[in-house]
Amino acid sequence: MNQSPNTRSTVGGPHSRSRSFLNGLSLDLGAQQLHRAIHEIPVSDNDEELTQVDVNGSAGQDSVLMRLDHPIRIKMEGPLGDYAFAFNRQADIRMTGAVGSGVAEGMVSGAVRVRGDAGVGAGAAMVGGTLAIYGNAGSRCGAAMRGGCIFVRGDVGDEAGVGALGGMIVIGGDAGHNLGDAMSNATVFIRGAAASLAAGVTDAPLRKREQLRLGLLLINASIRGDANEFRRVVPAAMLEAEANERGELNPNWR
Repeated sequence: MNQSPNTRSTVGGPHSRSRSFLNGLSLDLGAQQLHRAIHEIPVSDNDEELTQVDVNGSAGQDSVLMRLDHPIRIKMEGPLGDYAFAFNRQADIRMTGAVGSGVAEGMVSGAVRVRGDAGVGAGAAMVGGTLAIYGNAGSRCGAAMRGGCIFVRGDVGDEAGVGALGGMIVIGGDAGHNLGDAMSNATVFIRGAAASLAAGVTDAPLRKREQLRLGLLLINASIRGDANEFRRVVPAAMLEAEANERGELNPNWR
């Protein structure tokens, strides 16, 4: 169990550094051993083709693969419990199945793609990276986030973006009540309807720069869609600053 996993070259001939793990890795190794094994996997020389490993035995577990800091692609099956992939750095994680609360909480960089639903607080306190949820997300999605991008293909619950200080949240469906409560210097793009906007936030025109930012996020999250189908929700003070052409000079709105 303590041996390094066997690898084999998959592309590019005998000198290729892109590798595939024959039997994958399993959470049965235990959290610490699995974490160590992943960080020992050789990194590909090609930034566009990350080394990939499958992780098995994950269904139903909490706190799966927290605090990874390795440029690698991980594929796994759910469902998972709470706080999956929290504080991720660099790793590109692709998971099929539902996740519990706090998925990708505190993420710094990399990407987490969940082909299923997510619970409460998806992407809370994240500062960078991309979180893509290809189902629905619960309440407080993006709470207290400082940066990065969250995309939810379906609906989100109440208080999405509550206390967010930066970053973007893209909602492909509808949102619950109190969208953007106490949001500052963050932007929400929503395709559907919100049950209610929080005090201090408002609809804003979708400018050319926002169309470009949103279009890039849709591509990065592997989502098909037209940026023009979304509307923008921002703090009212941000919109006022934009109208006064002070936006670049006064980035702190609260």
